Amino acid sequence: MTDWLGLPPLATTHGGQIDGLIGWIHVFMLILFIGWGGFIAYALIRFRRSRHPVANYAGVTSHRSTYLEIGVAVVEAVLLFGFAIPMWAARVDDIPPRNEALLMQVTAEQFAWNVHYAGPDGVFGRTDIKLLDLQSNPLGLDRTDPAAKDDVTTLNQLYLPVNKPVIVRLRSKDVIHSFGVPEFRVKQDAVPGLTIPIWFVPNVTTADMRTRLGKPEFQYEIACAQLCGLGHYRMRGFVTVQTAEEFQKWMEEKIKEQAEAAADPFK
Repeated sequence: MTDWLGLPPLATTHGGQIDGLIGWIHVFMLILFIGWGGFIAYALIRFRRSRHPVANYAGVTSHRSTYLEIGVAVVEAVLLFGFAIPMWAARVDDIPPRNEALLMQVTAEQFAWNVHYAGPDGVFGRTDIKLLDLQSNPLGLDRTDPAAKDDVTTLNQLYLPVNKPVIVRLRSKDVIHSFGVPEFRVKQDAVPGLTIPIWFVPNVTTADMRTRLGKPEFQYEIACAQLCGLGHYRMRGFVTVQTAEEFQKWMEEKIKEQAEAAADPFK
């Protein structure tokens, strides 16, 4: 379905449902377009001036238009209650158990995406606004907290294992941003003062997608879908989907790298 819709290639397990809904909406839109366009053409010809030089103030007495409007309302109700609401409920309420998913926090700011992994212990380290430093510590992570020893932070780079549920807790430091990855069929606003969870299961690695598209330079891109300021155009992040082994290796290397940096901050 993505071919005729012109959508980006799918890279998550739930994306087919999203595309299906978009496809049906376009089908019904096409039917309405043809139907109403045909009706307008019929009305212009049927009630042209040369055939009806004098206005008929009684109007049309048929109830066909009423039946058509009821039919349109029924179709809209089917789309809403049969497709949209169940899909929304599944994406919002049916969040996978934390022990079965990779949990992370993504904090947006003008104009960057700050990514925070809890590390192997699964516990996020303490943060303190007094420790905020836009260059060295944009999240204010307290590395003296035992829970923060194995935490991993990145800037504009999101690494994910393939075929594993991912839960992203979205936050914002300043204004409303919007976390959007077209290939994942995911888009959610990050609102100041709120922590909003989203989840998905990536099922195509970056390497596989490059091979599939024949584009060695391809990258999944995080785009801010809200106009968040003068630098909105450069608020870009990138997602790298890896095999489980590659992700584990990357995580171990980052933990080691950050532990060495914490031990010798002047290195």
